[in-house]
This record gives sequence, C-alpha cells and structure tokens, in this order.
Amino acid sequence: MDLVFALALNGIVWGLIIALIALGLSIIFGLLDIINIAHGDFFMVGTVLAWTVLQTTGNYWLAFLLVPIIGFGLGLLINHAVIQPIKNAAALSIVATFGLSIILQESVRATYGAAPNRLVAPIQETLLLFGIQYEVYRIFAAAIAIFAICVFFGFLHKTKLGTWMRAVRFDPEIATAMGIPAHRIYMVTFGIGFAMAALGGVVAAPITTVDFQGGIDILPFCFMAVIIGGLGNLEGTVAAAVLLAFVEGIITSFTDPTIARIGSLIFMSAVLIVRPHGIFVGATR
Repeated sequence: MDLVFALALNGIVWGLIIALIALGLSIIFGLLDIINIAHGDFFMVGTVLAWTVLQTTGNYWLAFLLVPIIGFGLGLLINHAVIQPIKNAAALSIVATFGLSIILQESVRATYGAAPNRLVAPIQETLLLFGIQYEVYRIFAAAIAIFAICVFFGFLHKTKLGTWMRAVRFDPEIATAMGIPAHRIYMVTFGIGFAMAALGGVVAAPITTVDFQGGIDILPFCFMAVIIGGLGNLEGTVAAAVLLAFVEGIITSFTDPTIARIGSLIFMSAVLIVRPHGIFVGATR
C-alpha cells in the first residue's frame, strides 16, 4: 500500500511538471497553429542548461532564474529563424520542428556527450508523509510547478500583454486592426513556450536524467495532455496532465510502466472517439 501511495504521489508531482511543459506546447499550437515536434527537446535543453549552471557556478538555485530567461531568448531566435518563414503552413511546421528537434539533440550530444548525467537534488531531506519517507525536493518541485502555472495564468488574464495574446488567439485580423502588434505577440508566445518547457527541465532535472534524448518521452505525454484536455483549453491541459500522470502512477504500482503508457494511449484514443475536441471543450479567452 505504501508503494501505491508513493507512486501515486510521484504521478501527481510529475503531472504538475508535465502540465507546466504542456502549457507551453498548448499556447504555441493555439496561437501560432504550429505543431511543435521539438517541444520535448526544449525541456531537454532546460535540463542540460540546469546541469551547466550547476557545473559552472556550483549553485543550482541560479538555474531557476537563468534557464527560463535563456529559454525565452532561444525561443525568440528560433521563432525568427525557423517558425516565421513557415507560418500558416501546418505541414511544413511538422517538418521544420522535426528538423529542429534533431539539431537540438545532436548539438547537445556533440557538446556534452551521449552518456546520461545525474543531478543531485539541491534538497536532500525526506519527510514522513502518510507513513512513508518522501523526498522533500519532489514536494518543492510540485510547489514550483504550481506557482509557475499560477503566474502564467495571472499573466494571461491580468496583464496587457496577456490580453493581447488572448485577443490575437481569438481573432488575429481584428486584433491587428485594433493596433495590437500580432507579429510581436507571435514572437513572445513562442519565447514563453520555450521558457516554460525549459523551466520544467530545471524542476525535473534532479528527478530524471540529463540526456540528449531526454525529451523523447516527454513529447507524447504533452501531446496527450493537450489533446485530452481540449485543444486551446489551457486549464484542461493542466487537468489532463495531472490526471494522466496520476493514473499512470497507480497502474505502474501493479504492472510495467510500458503497460501504463499503453493505457494512457488507449484512454486518449477513447476520448478522441467519444469527444473529438477533448474532455474540456473550449478555448481560453
């Protein structure tokens, strides 16, 4: 029973991290109509940058500040060089971002090597929680993910730039006619999407491994969360990510993790058959 509880709790923590990453994927798709195959690699870059900050400064906490800023800058650069030339071409976006994914992976492999690296969690203590010793860092990781998600929604609904983003998402032509700089909004949106995935990498790095292929497993989970939650529904994406990770955690306590992932895929297929627009239909306005 303790194992089931621990795996379920791990699932919730992981689901919150995935929710943070998947939100970045959702806003990129919802605003830019870009199917971003490289989004998992944005997460991977975040883990690698976190490892680099630790090796360079000896202070892992700096990574929580520096890596999202670097990710935002990389997002602006990638948007200008890769995304803008193929905007409004969904088929080309798949090809372009797939190529970007390979470039990011091979660049990291060439720079850091192919061997996975392990990061020691900056918080080593454990806490007695419902009869089990649970890692304090995992609780901290969940808290950081929740805080970042809340800040994002606050930004989206309470700031001028966030209002512009929602306006461009709702009707780009009217938004442009009203003087909203849609081109800049597209750039900022992609930068925020990269920054959120990179922050997810910083949070997750001590829990997982730092590996040039670290984003491969993240990408399908993020897509499942976006699809099940409802395309364009950011709150639904968060709920779906946590739900999927929690269910996988429970299933993993009884069977192989591969079976748990297959179960998630079957669930997603059932959702698409019964509710093609996802469980939580509707877009954030």
